[in-house]
Amino acid sequence: MVTYTPSARDIEHRWYVVDADGMVLGRMASEVARLLRGKHKPIFTPNLDTGDNVIVVNASKVSMTASKAEKLFHYTHSGYPGGLRSYRYSDLLKSNPEEVVRMAVRGMLPKGRLGRRQLGKLHVYRGGEHPHQAQKPESLELSHVKVVRP
Repeated sequence: MVTYTPSARDIEHRWYVVDADGMVLGRMASEVARLLRGKHKPIFTPNLDTGDNVIVVNASKVSMTASKAEKLFHYTHSGYPGGLRSYRYSDLLKSNPEEVVRMAVRGMLPKGRLGRRQLGKLHVYRGGEHPHQAQKPESLELSHVKVVRP
């Protein structure tokens, strides 16, 4: 039996737009990471970049469940003694929501060269507009990811 491996000419990279308005951060990030990796395609190969380009709009309207935005912290360290800084996710969502979405997706991609290449196909924007109309992106509805409020 011969194992099929796609070549570069077999891989088609499409463009998708995901509207993050009212979505849960982690659930949206896992779906976006799945699209970036190409796991939704029948030609998925773990060691090749078979994924698509994803545009995330309205990143400022993403939410976190169970008051995690107030409870959780993001930590950075400069490498020097006393260089540890902590930032509350609620503050990060107000000041830089694009980076919060990017960090969430980055943690769900493979580590190394392939993951960095796949992360390069993620485009996150705070508002509802994006400059990628020339690529003719398809709108992708992730209705199972939205927050249902009673």
